[in-house]
Amino acid sequence: MQEYIEFLKAHPMLSLAWVGLFIAVIVTLFKSGFSKVKSVDHQQAIFLMNKEDAKVVDVRAKDDFRKGHILNALNVPMADIKNNQTTNLEKYKTTPIILVCNAGMTSSQAAQILVKQGFEKVFNLKGGMGDWQAANMPVSKSKR
Repeated sequence: MQEYIEFLKAHPMLSLAWVGLFIAVIVTLFKSGFSKVKSVDHQQAIFLMNKEDAKVVDVRAKDDFRKGHILNALNVPMADIKNNQTTNLEKYKTTPIILVCNAGMTSSQAAQILVKQGFEKVFNLKGGMGDWQAANMPVSKSKR
């Protein structure tokens, strides 16, 4: 125990950094455990689409959406979600919604916003379109 006290005295900045990282990990785990938004991988997403008729919402820009998206996905850019312009999603408030972006980060933020707007079953696709395409899952391209 004496060695720990000596280390803390000799390296206060390093010790403070470790404590900060530990607190950050605990907070992150706590938030994800109690969040209404659940992350799903591509297999779970397919299960939700097939068995629970989940709707896929792509939050990427229209150009990225045209280059390739999940079959039957709706394109609702993140800017529209932030500005509460989700009238075309209102009919899906009680059905499962899977949000997709390039890497899974933007769609996670969009999912939190949709939960605050009253959507009940919101999921985030882990890894986004990058992981979806890496797993050789089907991608549809828009002609316009």
